[in-house]
Amino acid sequence: MTIAPSFDLHRRQWLQRGLCAGAACGLSLPRLLTAASATPAGSGSATAENVILLFLDGGPSHLDMWDMKPQAPDGIRGEFQPISTSLPGYTMCEHLPRMAQLAHRSTVVRSMHHTVNNSHGAAVYTALTGHDRGEAGGLASPTDHPHMGAVLAKLRPTAVDTLSHVHLPYITQEGAGNPPQPGFFGGFLGRSYDPLFVLKDPNAADFTVPELTLQSEVTNLRLDDRRRLFSSLSSQLPQLSGELGASKEMTAMQARAMDLLSSDRTRLAFRLDDEPAASRERYGRNVYGQSVLLARRLIEAGTRLVTISWAPHANATWDTHGSNFQSLKSTLLPQLDAACASLVTDLDDRGLLSKTIVAVFGDFGRTPRINGNNGGRDHWNYCYSLQMFGGGFREGLVYGASDETGSFPAHSPQTPANILATMYAALGVAPEYEIYDQLARPHRVVPAGEVVADLLV
Repeated sequence: MTIAPSFDLHRRQWLQRGLCAGAACGLSLPRLLTAASATPAGSGSATAENVILLFLDGGPSHLDMWDMKPQAPDGIRGEFQPISTSLPGYTMCEHLPRMAQLAHRSTVVRSMHHTVNNSHGAAVYTALTGHDRGEAGGLASPTDHPHMGAVLAKLRPTAVDTLSHVHLPYITQEGAGNPPQPGFFGGFLGRSYDPLFVLKDPNAADFTVPELTLQSEVTNLRLDDRRRLFSSLSSQLPQLSGELGASKEMTAMQARAMDLLSSDRTRLAFRLDDEPAASRERYGRNVYGQSVLLARRLIEAGTRLVTISWAPHANATWDTHGSNFQSLKSTLLPQLDAACASLVTDLDDRGLLSKTIVAVFGDFGRTPRINGNNGGRDHWNYCYSLQMFGGGFREGLVYGASDETGSFPAHSPQTPANILATMYAALGVAPEYEIYDQLARPHRVVPAGEVVADLLV
């Protein structure tokens, strides 16, 4: 069985492979769809069905968002003021007013930590997979542990006419011009478990996804003819090929590709112009706001998991070594506040929040001490925060705490592996369940994590 090639590629090679092109897919549509052929794990009691991950790539400052320290000494407490939230006794940043009014619907964990403090890629990989391999883990590899979307595509497959796992709007690089960060891919499950990468700006007037659009010369009648042809070929496979399993799999994926091309609900999910103008404004008319809106539409259309990677490269957005307060105040926090609050409210209004986990986290936090680079903060893995909504997570819960300067957990320390294990448990997948790589070797769904039962209803 062929192992996928190394991810340590020059950018031109990525372009040639279709992974960094502005249009969309990391793989051809039929190959992407092998994810739907797996069987469910059949373990656990699910309270959630779907996930939307708002991944604040670069490291959101916990001290200036979820875990403010107004009584800390000058040089630590920051420039922003805490405001009251809808959860009595809990405050958040003044620049997150809409999210603050949804605090009673959320779980906030303020005692996160892991071992990676330098490499964004290694920290991203740890945050997304629970596999903490230290500072050396910053390059993507075909032996990586898979992203949650890939695991769910295997264990909780969607209907044949829906996309299982979608990633937008960037394949985040480890610095501009550098290789993609690890953790977002199918890893040892194989390239067919990579997400559908939608790499166009959903806020652009000409936004389309050509991979899910029939070419003008291909009518529905012609598509039906092709479907019958593939069905005929499939019935003859025992006589045509000695590699029966692989041939049947490819034919099945071609068939599902045609199901998607003829699926109204999948195709229409990408038609953001159908969304009311007021709704688009609420989410924010920017690449991230519209990506979050698109994520909601995809979940409504049956997609299992959508990842929004909030940076074109590791140093572009939340990596606020310089001008931390200016960047957060002017751009980052207002955009997140509009998009996340609109998403949670819309999911709730549509009856989808109870079965959709909305996870807001990054690769690590920021240093307690403010640096001299125009008020910046540096990487800090020893203590940080995250926020979860819906999907069986306990509402109105502030879990764990940091010390008086936000430097270290004061109690109830948690790791990314534990959070991911808890998310899987909410999705009905036991984190210790074994999945197999392409060499038939067993691996736990979460390499070494435990469910934090107190976080769940």
